[in-house]
Amino acid sequence: MIVLTLSVSLPGLKPPACKDINSQDCKKASTLQLGIFFAALYTLAVGTGGTKPNISTIGADQFDEFEPKEKAHKLSFFNWWMFSIFFGALFANTVLVYIQDNVGWSLGYGLPTLGLAISIAIFFAGTPFYRHKKPKGSPFTRMAKVIVAAIRKWNVPLPTDPKELYELDLEDYAQKGKYMIDSTQNLRFFNKAAVKTSSTNPWMLCSVTQIEETKQMLAMIPILVATFVPSTMLAQINTLFVKQGTTLDRAIGSSFKIPPASLIGFVTLSMLICVVLYDRYFVKIMRRWTKNPRGITLLQRMGIGLVIHIIIMVIASFTERYRLSVAKDHSIVEKGQQVPLTIFVLLPQFVLMGTADAFLEVAKIEFFYDQAPENMKSLGTSYSMTTLGVGNFFSTFLLSTVSNITKRHGHKGWILNNLNVSHLDYYYAFFAILNVLNFVFFLVVAKFYVYKAEVSDSMEVLTEELKVMRSRASAQEATVPG
Repeated sequence: MIVLTLSVSLPGLKPPACKDINSQDCKKASTLQLGIFFAALYTLAVGTGGTKPNISTIGADQFDEFEPKEKAHKLSFFNWWMFSIFFGALFANTVLVYIQDNVGWSLGYGLPTLGLAISIAIFFAGTPFYRHKKPKGSPFTRMAKVIVAAIRKWNVPLPTDPKELYELDLEDYAQKGKYMIDSTQNLRFFNKAAVKTSSTNPWMLCSVTQIEETKQMLAMIPILVATFVPSTMLAQINTLFVKQGTTLDRAIGSSFKIPPASLIGFVTLSMLICVVLYDRYFVKIMRRWTKNPRGITLLQRMGIGLVIHIIIMVIASFTERYRLSVAKDHSIVEKGQQVPLTIFVLLPQFVLMGTADAFLEVAKIEFFYDQAPENMKSLGTSYSMTTLGVGNFFSTFLLSTVSNITKRHGHKGWILNNLNVSHLDYYYAFFAILNVLNFVFFLVVAKFYVYKAEVSDSMEVLTEELKVMRSRASAQEATVPG
């Protein structure tokens, strides 16, 4: 953020000011200036990859699964975690956007840089008070060992009794503060990694618990794939939705004009309101019917978000068709002039996107955290972050592909710089169909998904089994003649 701020502040790191951005006389940024600017952006991306999956994970780890009150509070953690994230986004999409458009980029980037410095100081100040989990090694290595061991023993038959598979003693798990996972039949090919042979090499023999942890991470991949399309829809907020806004009347009164990017603030505001309503009212109402502590399951919550995404794209398609008809009625199609239609006509699709986030995005991050094994929570949370990155790449791919295909055979194409001669209504309709197909795929993979057992329940079982084993050992010692 410091380099990014300097790149728009120091004269040597930015091109000279240009009053008319359409003028051919404007001097372009040099290779060095562009290099520094993009280096700052990519450094920011790398830093985000380190913070995003881990901050939410360490936050959720502060709640004790074995303390009823804390366990209950943990059910609401991700709602309020996303609330805080979007509260910051609301400031960025309103105040910062206005500063960047009307004051300058130096202050526009300088303020979040200062805010980030303050947040780092707060984070370090609280470090002595956090509950820290000891590092357990790379989850990728643990998973790779299972996959390699299973493949190397692909022709070894599985025993009929799962208890014949290799597993560590209960005492080993108790001493390390871990819990044992019983063998399951899903993805049973990987159970071959626990079949005992002459070799005890960790790349040839893995414990049942290690195998089940790997299977839990692999079982979430179909759900992960089902979130790529809605993440692609999120990418439209900052791109096509905002570009639509630039073609509409943005005036409020005689002097103030809404920056098109500020409409994103309505997504944030809608999400903030919906999260509060969901946590305070919806959960309590649904809990009475379903007896589920969360009100509804995480996958059901994600499913509702997916349905809302379908509705959003249908509305966006009809809204764009209406905008094009107004442009045609006023004979400003070819000229690319501003359409005499208020920018607030786009409000429904922005507001509904915030509602979808309250269901899908919160449930997504909670699902991947909750369903990941205890030793792989950060990796689980990174799944939800990965979907956003894939969604942005997929959005770029679809945009360029559809644009190129629709220009064939002499056609103008659906997506052009002049939106008044484009057909974003067709493109949004295509997105609606894509969302329907993705929802069907989600229903299929959700139907076959098996939730993992609660950690606290598993630990209670482990504790009881240890008590039984110790009591039996004591009884045997008492019966042995002195």
